Amino acid sequence: MHKLDLTKTYKAYFTAKVQPELVNIESARFISIQGKGDPSGPAFADNIAALYAMAYTIKFMYKAQNNDFVVSKLEALWWFDDNKYKSTSIETAPTEIPRSEWEYRLLIRMPEFVTVNDIDTAREIVRTKKNRPLAEQVSYFRMTEGKSIQVLHIGPFSTEPETLKKIAAFSELHKLAQNGLHHEIYLSDFRKTPPEKLRTILREPVK
Repeated sequence: MHKLDLTKTYKAYFTAKVQPELVNIESARFISIQGKGDPSGPAFADNIAALYAMAYTIKFMYKAQNNDFVVSKLEALWWFDDNKYKSTSIETAPTEIPRSEWEYRLLIRMPEFVTVNDIDTAREIVRTKKNRPLAEQVSYFRMTEGKSIQVLHIGPFSTEPETLKKIAAFSELHKLAQNGLHHEIYLSDFRKTPPEKLRTILREPVK
C-alpha cells in the first residue's frame, strides 16, 4: 500500500539552505493549536501531545481506508505584542523578550484530502476515547505565506539569533519588509535530538 509522505511530495517546502534565500511558499492546510508561554514548560509539551494525538488519529482513519500517510514535521508560528516591544528586531527578539511573553501556533501539515469533517471526527475521538481534553482546541488552519526568506539553522535554539541576523541582513540588502509571522519547521525531533544536531528551517514572509 502506498503511503503518502508530504516531505517528499512537497520537498521544496521542507528543504532550506544554510544561507538565506528567497522562496515562494504554496498554500497548505494544517491542524493547529495555539498557546502562550515558555516552550520548555509543561503547557507547551501538552499542546504538542494533543496535536500529535490528533495527527495520528487522522492518519489511522485514512489508513483504514487504504489511504495511509506519514505524519509530517512539527512546525510553529511565533509572535509577541508589537505594541509592547516596538523597538525589538527580528534577530534580538529571542533574547530580549521573556519566554512567557511569546505566543505560538503549533502546526502539523495535512494532506489535501483531509477535510474539516475528518478533523472534527478525530477531535471527538481524541477528546473522549483518548482522554485528551486539549484536543478541543485543535482546529483546521490554512496558510499561504507566499514570498519568504528562509534559512536552515543547525544547532541549539539558543544560537538562533546568529542565524536570524543573516535573514535580517538579507532582507535589508534586498529591501524587503516583514509580511507575516516568524515560522519554524522542526526537521529534527527536539525532544529526542541532541541540541547541537538540531536542524530547523527559519522562515520569514516578506514583501
